[in-house]
Amino acid sequence: MGRHGNTLRIHFETDDLARTRILDKPDPLWETLLSLHLLQGSAGQPVFGEWRSRVRRSLDRSAGLLFALAPPRGYSVDFLTPGAGAGDLESGLDDVLGTPRSLLAADLTELAAARPLPSWAPSLAAGELDILHELGDAIRRYFSVAIRPHWPAIVSQARADRLQRGEIVVDGGVEALLSTLHPMVRWQSPALEIDYPVDQDLHLGGRGLLLVPSLFCWQSPVTLLDAARQPVLVYPIDRRPGWFAGGAPVQGVTALLGRTRAAVLDAICAKPLLSTTEVAAELGISLAGASQHATVLRDSGLIVTDRAGGAARHRPTTFGSALLTVSA
Repeated sequence: MGRHGNTLRIHFETDDLARTRILDKPDPLWETLLSLHLLQGSAGQPVFGEWRSRVRRSLDRSAGLLFALAPPRGYSVDFLTPGAGAGDLESGLDDVLGTPRSLLAADLTELAAARPLPSWAPSLAAGELDILHELGDAIRRYFSVAIRPHWPAIVSQARADRLQRGEIVVDGGVEALLSTLHPMVRWQSPALEIDYPVDQDLHLGGRGLLLVPSLFCWQSPVTLLDAARQPVLVYPIDRRPGWFAGGAPVQGVTALLGRTRAAVLDAICAKPLLSTTEVAAELGISLAGASQHATVLRDSGLIVTDRAGGAARHRPTTFGSALLTVSA
């Protein structure tokens, strides 16, 4: 039972476990929606406070349209996140602006049950082109201010999370992945139970579940209300105060760590599970030097070292990957 006495139950059939996968990077529209929730409140101030202040100073009036559709609490319209994995913002926007009128009307009716809607809501429910174009422009403007400057850092941290969860799948299978997804998640075969603001059931029915990593997802994983749409579960990834600095250019990391140590971190981020010997060979440094640099990086929380087959193999932590930008 959840924090509010409520639970989201995702019901799996045999085929659903085989069809469950993790998206290879965050979804731009989900990051847009969830960041809008955070922007309108004060949750996670140590992590999001500076980002929140910067974004609030930079927004224009078009953001008001988005705030109306994505309030900080309760239901947000599903059509803002029509799917996941479109690849880029424009592909996702094509899906948003192509939402059938019946779904626009249904989502806005659901939203209207909880709060008054602005005067333009009937025009949006009817799929009128002018308001749809205004919506598309508002999302683009918001994304350019709130998300795009930090996208490399967001992608970097999500990829580090995916790497770590991939190791869990290799060692324990999909059920182990689901069991360790988040502290508020419990695998009670054949259902995944999640502490949630409302009681909700999602029957996958053989469609599988797409797990979507998110930097802006706060406290609890989230899904769509409409069970007929693509089954997704968006879950929080690790992030630290100052995460928005994770997109700093490599030169900045070199100044911070020193040229050789930054190169060691870069090599481990590019090829996780490199052994110390392989790091030394790749960079043309001594084995003792590679070992010393790896020790410093490990003690700083930038890499983790595992023993496999008698060799020390290194992989980046979420913070280590975030510090060294990975191209989107």
